[in-house]
Amino acid sequence: MKKLTILLLSAAAFHAMPAMAQDLGQAPPPDGTVETLEEETSGLSGSVTDDTAWQDLSIVIPGFATDRNADTAANASGTAALGKEIARVVFNDLRNNGLFEPVGPDALPQPSYSQITAPSWPVWGNRNAQMLIQGYVQAGADGRLTVGCYLYDVALQDELARAGWVVQPGDWRRAAHKCADLVYGRLSGEDPFFDSRIAYIAETGPKDNRTKRLAIMDSDGANHRFITTGRSTALTPRYSPDYRQLTYLSYVDGNPRIYVYDIGTGRQTLVTESANPTFAPRWSPDGRFILYSMAVNGNTDIYRVPATGGTSTRLTDTPGIDIGGSYSPDGSRIVFESDRSGSQQIYVMNADGSGQRRLSFFGGRAATPEWSPRGDQIAFTHIGGNFRIAVMNPDGKNIRYLTNSWQDEAPTWAPNGRIVQFFRTERGSGDTALWQVDLTGTNERRLATPADASDPSWGPILP
Repeated sequence: MKKLTILLLSAAAFHAMPAMAQDLGQAPPPDGTVETLEEETSGLSGSVTDDTAWQDLSIVIPGFATDRNADTAANASGTAALGKEIARVVFNDLRNNGLFEPVGPDALPQPSYSQITAPSWPVWGNRNAQMLIQGYVQAGADGRLTVGCYLYDVALQDELARAGWVVQPGDWRRAAHKCADLVYGRLSGEDPFFDSRIAYIAETGPKDNRTKRLAIMDSDGANHRFITTGRSTALTPRYSPDYRQLTYLSYVDGNPRIYVYDIGTGRQTLVTESANPTFAPRWSPDGRFILYSMAVNGNTDIYRVPATGGTSTRLTDTPGIDIGGSYSPDGSRIVFESDRSGSQQIYVMNADGSGQRRLSFFGGRAATPEWSPRGDQIAFTHIGGNFRIAVMNPDGKNIRYLTNSWQDEAPTWAPNGRIVQFFRTERGSGDTALWQVDLTGTNERRLATPADASDPSWGPILP
């Protein structure tokens, strides 16, 4: 997995540097790194733990400037056009999360390179902007790009945050997502999530003979690619904690097998296989183990196997169907579904299988539980006439519904634990698509995919 070059400086170290080095708008230092400042200035902050709707914030995002229009392998039109593309990605990231009211570069005047660190305040004040995002892009002699990002409070005429990244031309979108993450984190007080990726199952063909392929894409749907060919059915992918691998279930010659796919090398490793029905592989937070469910002689239990393969350990042994298994962020507990009480319900147990107890007592059925990365909530599918995405506390209390469609299921969390993604099946047609919704239950939107989509898995923030 490629990493973006970045250097973090404390505020004290930053202010002790020469004036030229303090300015991200100037030429980058000879070693190609870019100074990043995380100032302790007062800006907007907040918490979404109460899940109330936020007030929209007006943000203007003009095209990123360049010191000269240089050729770059990132596009066919040079760094001037690329600067506008970077601003469009930042605009779309902030627009799609539902917290802000951004205006993008196509509706705004283009600032000059010198204005990036000295904004023309009257221009933006006259547009009733509350926040201003400006930036630049430079092409280095080695072909890499330097991207700088600045957040300003227009009313205070003050800089709130800045950061810079040195990237390969093919990673320019990641720099744009990092800029959006910087702004989102500074204004919301929440952890970022734009620079992340999603794995899912792409479905094509007739409903009684679907081709199901493993696919991955950026959080905004860009850089889409298929991982498997479709010759064997792929199901339920999940990213490893370090983002280097995916585990998924594949049916080869009718037999289920759990694979680990190395994203960097394209190499697949068989973890376990069986003639028995097998379901839902899931990583442990430390990446050492994979949970899965397997049916043996009519009884389905949850097992744990080393991620490198080896002997499986059975964690449940109660008569009935125990499926799934999602670790708490600290790895101490596992939430799962079971019908041992007579219908599908949510249960929790310690990581070694001890202390199993029921969590859901609110009527209807409950399935596909997924622990939030923040550890404060569990998302699941509530089945009571229709299928709805719901969340509850880890003790089973305070259930809240986030969707109310005909068939929404299989929730997965954004890296910051604020957004839940799922797949929706349309009544009648049976078409499936990826959707996501804010924890407030608002800002529901569909993600564009080149085929029908199911079984989403949202990975952690990229390194």
